[in-house]
Amino acid sequence: QVQLVETGGGLEQTGGSLRLSCAASGRTFSGCAMGWFRQTPGKEREAVAAISWSGANTYYADAVKGRFTISRDNTKNTVYLQMNSLKPEDTAIYYCALSLKYSGNNSYTLRRRGAYDHWGQGTQVTVSS
Repeated sequence: QVQLVETGGGLEQTGGSLRLSCAASGRTFSGCAMGWFRQTPGKEREAVAAISWSGANTYYADAVKGRFTISRDNTKNTVYLQMNSLKPEDTAIYYCALSLKYSGNNSYTLRRRGAYDHWGQGTQVTVSS
């Protein structure tokens, strides 16, 4: 049983920072790409950032480039999303995702929802204006 647990969400002011963590458990995760997606009620779940197994390849949505940083610690089976310079439009439920099929060497694959096999329950991020 694979489980992804997101932590670190909450309420923050515009311009502030939050750091999300996602801890994976239930199996070994060697070779698995991981990513962060977000969703609001009126929109499809969209890729925010993703990272290859090795960390050498990353993807960032244009809306978060320069503000968010994704990283991972494979020793801890954990992926992080450092969110700086937060904006109200960042308000969403943020979901952690893990791919059993792809290592993430292909950037296009990293941003596709279909590439991911397991999802966390989500953590709410609210940015006040």
